[in-house]
Amino acid sequence: MYTPKPEHKFSFGLWTIGNTGRDPFGEPVRNALTPAEIVYTIGEVGAWGVNFHDNDLIPIDATAAQAAQIKSAFRKALDDTGVIVPMATTNLFTDPAFRDGAFTSNDPQVRAYALHKTLRAIDLGAEFGAKTYVFWGGREGTETDAGKNPLDAGKWFREALNFVCEYVIDQGYGMRIALEPKPNEPRGDIYLPTVGSMLAFIETLDHSEMVGVNPEVAHEHMAGLNFVHAVAQALDAGKLFHIDLNDQSFGRYDQDFRFGAHNIKSAFFLVKLLEDNGYDNPRHFDAHAYRTSDREDVKAFARGCMRTYLILKERVAQFNADAEIQALLAEITADDGAMDAYKGAYSAEKAAALKAHTFDRIALGQRGQPYERLDQLTIELLLGVR
Repeated sequence: MYTPKPEHKFSFGLWTIGNTGRDPFGEPVRNALTPAEIVYTIGEVGAWGVNFHDNDLIPIDATAAQAAQIKSAFRKALDDTGVIVPMATTNLFTDPAFRDGAFTSNDPQVRAYALHKTLRAIDLGAEFGAKTYVFWGGREGTETDAGKNPLDAGKWFREALNFVCEYVIDQGYGMRIALEPKPNEPRGDIYLPTVGSMLAFIETLDHSEMVGVNPEVAHEHMAGLNFVHAVAQALDAGKLFHIDLNDQSFGRYDQDFRFGAHNIKSAFFLVKLLEDNGYDNPRHFDAHAYRTSDREDVKAFARGCMRTYLILKERVAQFNADAEIQALLAEITADDGAMDAYKGAYSAEKAAALKAHTFDRIALGQRGQPYERLDQLTIELLLGVR
């Protein structure tokens, strides 16, 4: 019942399964794997897809011969396992050239180099069939606003994305672009830090129809925000092109825990939102095994991400079929039709009638809602006693 299948569209990045456990305070604790070895691991745990940054696959200083050899081994691993490449992205944050940003760097040579690197990376993604291209602006920001004009930065970022969209169209790649917000880390403040700010920015682009968002659980939780609400806004706008699933303590650094490892109720309502609304794009686990894990435990981490999602999906079906829960929801959302005349589009007549209507404000203020009972039933369902 909890075995991942291709229709679930579960994916991992080369950088997730291949993570060596290195952090700012400690050296690697696991041996590095080749891209092909990571694909075989992903196939072993039953995932559908593998995603990569350009330099996850091809080291930035690789020769043409080395790149060809890596790509050949990677393609063989894909063919052997049946794993596909649904998404690709560009590393615009590791190299020292991007110390002050990529598309928003004050240096026009850096901005041009970032675009050069991105176009080549898009070609690499297209070569392996990627249909979604993600941009995470990890260095697009500031530590001091004295050093950069945010209006200029926004203009440069817009120009770069417009250029990229035109390139994708010109090449006939059929890709959609997904922008990934994050409030901070590694910059003190990252531009366009939340899903809402990204959605507003997208509407200023020349090809807004081909640009959406790739929200991440941890990133919204870092800012203390409700991720389910952010995803709902993206769904409502038709812009949820991709999603990064992991977990996170509120207000901490970017922890990238296993999906469902920390905020299980939030994870449940996220899965409910996605499943109830027919989300059919990739479910990407942008998470990392604990530094304490060995390679076998990394496999357990990957299986755990997918298993938790499928368990929560089962709980969603149970929630939707639970008679007592559904009765409470019906009570909460009851509508006797008395306000039907005021619903829908504006008209002068409707506005006049609404203004003339007499409401019993005192009675409205005395109405309670059984949210405590509903939440307790939800908790009992998640704890397996219903």
